[in-house]
Amino acid sequence: MNLLMPTLIGLVAGISSGLFGIGGGIIIIPLLLFIYKFDQQSATATSLIALLLPVGSLGLWQFYRAGFVTGDKLKIGLLIASGMILGTYIGARIATSIPSDILTKAFALFLLAVAARVWFS
Repeated sequence: MNLLMPTLIGLVAGISSGLFGIGGGIIIIPLLLFIYKFDQQSATATSLIALLLPVGSLGLWQFYRAGFVTGDKLKIGLLIASGMILGTYIGARIATSIPSDILTKAFALFLLAVAARVWFS
């Protein structure tokens, strides 16, 4: 397996995460779908594997040093993380029970809705 491509995908997702707070769903998953021809569930699972590591720690440290991380923001972020723990489990249960082609179309609709919201805001 070529080790360069997954590393480049991670680099692009990491830069996007540091710039915009995005990475897994908007960068990693589409690239896994297009480049590796993963099905939706495999792409989602692989993205979650990448996110299990403390990938945000260096970015968080830089934002902390720049004064953007305060106690209230840390509390909100940790609460979001706790919700994500349960939400990821529920989402994975649902995703593994849906046919891949339907899940891929739902994901595309989600991306379109996000893009439209950003574009028109």
